[in-house]
Amino acid sequence: MGRYLLVAFVALVAFGATLGGSFHFDDYALFSDPAVVSPSGWLDLFRPAQTRPFTYLTLWLNYQTGGQDPAGYHAVNLALHTCSALILLWVARRLVDARTALFATLLFAAHPILTEAVAYVYARSTLLMTLFCLLSLAAWTRGRHWVAVACFGVALLGKEECVAWPAFLLLFDWSRGADRRGWRAIAAMIALAAAAGARVLYAVSVTPGTGAGTQAGVTPLAYLAVQGAVILRYLRQLVAPWGFSVDPQIGPYALWVELLCWAAIVAGVTLATRWFRNLGPGLWFLAGIVLLLPSSSVLPAADLAADRRMYLPLVAFAIGGAMLLRNLCWEAFALVIGAFLAISLHYSLVWRTENSLWTEAVAQAPRKVRPRIQLARTLDQPHALAALEEARRIAPENPDVASEEGRVYLSAGMPAQALSAFGQALSLAPNDAEALQNRGAALLALGQREPARRDFDEALKRNPCLFEARLNLLRMGVKTEAPDNCRFTPSQKSDLAGSR
Repeated sequence: MGRYLLVAFVALVAFGATLGGSFHFDDYALFSDPAVVSPSGWLDLFRPAQTRPFTYLTLWLNYQTGGQDPAGYHAVNLALHTCSALILLWVARRLVDARTALFATLLFAAHPILTEAVAYVYARSTLLMTLFCLLSLAAWTRGRHWVAVACFGVALLGKEECVAWPAFLLLFDWSRGADRRGWRAIAAMIALAAAAGARVLYAVSVTPGTGAGTQAGVTPLAYLAVQGAVILRYLRQLVAPWGFSVDPQIGPYALWVELLCWAAIVAGVTLATRWFRNLGPGLWFLAGIVLLLPSSSVLPAADLAADRRMYLPLVAFAIGGAMLLRNLCWEAFALVIGAFLAISLHYSLVWRTENSLWTEAVAQAPRKVRPRIQLARTLDQPHALAALEEARRIAPENPDVASEEGRVYLSAGMPAQALSAFGQALSLAPNDAEALQNRGAALLALGQREPARRDFDEALKRNPCLFEARLNLLRMGVKTEAPDNCRFTPSQKSDLAGSR
């Protein structure tokens, strides 16, 4: 019992500061999603295009019980991380000696690379996925193969990124020389993984703005090429846990660098096979790489790297790392964990506010535009415009910079300057419905009703479910009917009905 209390204590110390954190980045989008904010939102979870339904169910419960108070969301994330660490200790003690199991679990509980997964509410899917994969492994090690399948199915409902879990279990059984009694269960898991993958591909194809697949802005081959460097970055951060960022600068790299990175990974995998048998450290290195591949191979994502993707692989890497550290004296290992706790606390404090988070991101990626745009949203008008001017110097053809400048001017009551900025954004992205709606808003603020109405009408032709354009038309006394497939929140529906 004492070891379990120690693990829980370390997990809470490492990331307890996240309880006072704010929402970040995509977190805010949750509150414009009917699946989260509608009293009947849980029914939306059964739509074919709704991915991660189990995660959204927990977010729906959070909203129904605590509204938009971030503390409740962060408390759930912290509890999920703590539970995962406790389950890992229970499972690891069945696989390795007690000392190694404790070392591995403490590494997992305290490692700074997990800060994003715990502090970022939107990353809860990663926590739930890992928790149920660990329960699946716990059942598998006890010979309860179909219970393991059921747990894996729930993990997929949390996040489909665990589709490589059946491959991990195959490696696990091969390493320990297990018989083939679990092959039917493995086949069932593969079928579940294939179904989950097909559902993701469908959802990505019909949902705009996902930032994945064809919407990622990068081809599968180009994404695969850069992932060698990304994986090596993750591995470096496991050993030297510093330089984490919500929006890191990745590449561009020369082709020979990309090939060299993949060659290094292949060499590491080949070397690991020498210590593969009997659940040796080679197995756990291979397992970590396999569990990384769904997010670090050929399915493109807008974010080339994200620290939260290391959460599930760290289960394997932590056990392998603990095996290499098993002969370390307790005092030396305590120093390692103490250093991890200090670094995790630092990054937990970075994640407490939007300003500190994006200030750190700008420092880590000074040539990247998105962190500067996000930072500008946390600043007063003069400093926001200065940050956006720097972003413009970095990427003068980026329409997002001009759009954000227009937003700053409009919120400051300067519609003429906003019109100029929104006009520039529209010239850079002439087919963007949001850009048309923004220019219309500036025109309306200037009293130019007819040009504004034309912009709103044109925006709705391109995106019939654009709420802001419909609301602005309603404010002009023009009532419109939205298509039935538009997913507005109850508050948005009330606004469009003219009740407010």
